[in-house]
Amino acid sequence: MTTIEPIHFEHSGNFNRLKGRLEHQVGKAIGDFNMIEDGDTVMVCLSGGKDSYTLLDILRTLQKRAPIKFKIVAMNLDQKQPGFPAEVLPNYLQGIGVDFHIETQDTYSIVKAKIPEGKTTCSLCSRLRRGIIYNVAHQLGANKIALGHHRDDMIETLFLNMFFGGKLKAMPPKLVTDKGDHVVIRPLAYCAEKDIARYARGMEFPIIPCNLCGSQENLQRQNIKEMLTNWERQYPGRSQTIFTAMQNVAPSHLMDGKLFDFKDMPLGNPAQGDILFDAE
Repeated sequence: MTTIEPIHFEHSGNFNRLKGRLEHQVGKAIGDFNMIEDGDTVMVCLSGGKDSYTLLDILRTLQKRAPIKFKIVAMNLDQKQPGFPAEVLPNYLQGIGVDFHIETQDTYSIVKAKIPEGKTTCSLCSRLRRGIIYNVAHQLGANKIALGHHRDDMIETLFLNMFFGGKLKAMPPKLVTDKGDHVVIRPLAYCAEKDIARYARGMEFPIIPCNLCGSQENLQRQNIKEMLTNWERQYPGRSQTIFTAMQNVAPSHLMDGKLFDFKDMPLGNPAQGDILFDAE
């Protein structure tokens, strides 16, 4: 593959501070959850959106100064959406000198054939994508699969599961696939969406809009996003507080008997009693 020198942009001090913050947050997430190890091959799933472009760019920056050696390969799934500009990502990836693989699978026709008009396509589309991504990772010899989900995606998923699924769960920063042969990582776990959006604008990434699912106005995720945006507008910092709460779970003060033994709970452990109600 012919390597073309990457474009270097001149940025303001504010942008450089933003870049430094994102690099720090991604590095911290990788370290906190041991996402990338020496000798790993990391397949970065690139959709053409702001999140995955930012993920790839930050990982490449950290790769240059990491104390370990790991490989990066970018992967895009061309789902044959009408009007999808198939040349954009290959041109961009060739231009910055990144190894990449474009997988072409017509999942668009499958989704449109099986989902009635007006219904959301996310569930089926996600299942199809997931299977293809895992297969491609196997073909490429990648043991880690990096996705571009960020802090706000995780918070939204928490509320989606609570409001519509009756479950207290969100997106994990790291998980092992069902077959046990790959690890899925989310290095943007600590990054706010607004910071990623600013970074993507500053870097002038060639954004490709999604007209399959992202444009559906009746998605419950969009409703949750609007609710959280309004909360953040009224109470700045609330999203970060919610995210912090996701990292400070007290099973003894919930109601899941599988996580805490309420029937035979031991005596003499104040950390599981009223002390949790006390203000710090």
